[in-house]
Amino acid sequence: MVVHARNRERAAGLDALVGRGAHLVVGDFTERDAVRRIAAELNDAEPLDAVIHNAGVWSGPAVMPVNIIAPYLLTALLRGPRRLVYLSSSSHFDGRPSVTGVDWRGRNVGSYADSKLFVTTLAAAVARLCPGLLSNAVDPGWVPTKMGGPSAPDDLELGHQTQEWLASSDDPQVLTTGGYWYHRRRLQPHRAVHDEAFQDRLLQRLAEETGTALSAA
Repeated sequence: MVVHARNRERAAGLDALVGRGAHLVVGDFTERDAVRRIAAELNDAEPLDAVIHNAGVWSGPAVMPVNIIAPYLLTALLRGPRRLVYLSSSSHFDGRPSVTGVDWRGRNVGSYADSKLFVTTLAAAVARLCPGLLSNAVDPGWVPTKMGGPSAPDDLELGHQTQEWLASSDDPQVLTTGGYWYHRRRLQPHRAVHDEAFQDRLLQRLAEETGTALSAA
């Protein structure tokens, strides 16, 4: 198991997992060089079976760097994982299927809804271009986390179960790809998610922005 923390202070909260044998990687996902360093570190170790792209921010200039640039770069750079799970949100339905004028570097506040539409589309694009992988997006619900707030109406326990299920189970439902899931139910996402022309525009823009292309496999 590999766990990630943004910095050494936050890594202290993972001591219990590290004590049970988890490998810790530390790096700020707002910094592309840190994402590349983490990918290189992981590529030097045993291949991962699955990656859950769980990091996310709700607002502020880090929205695009963390919510879409980091998972895109990790997807393009990491070797080995056969299952990829991307954290989406029902907010993605309010996203705009356009890559024009997006501030990928986080110099201004980005749209959370747009970022979640982009990462959900990334999951579908990977499923199309890399048929040997299982690539899915998950809406964990609006749960009472630090980001969701104490009044969030969804069940915190259910909020992580679908990702774990998709990453580890051999259930026939899990051995599928390109899905958008909510509490183990496959739902229809925003219609742009499976628009191949939009997928291609998004991937091209991300490749141009990061200098790293996603290879089909």
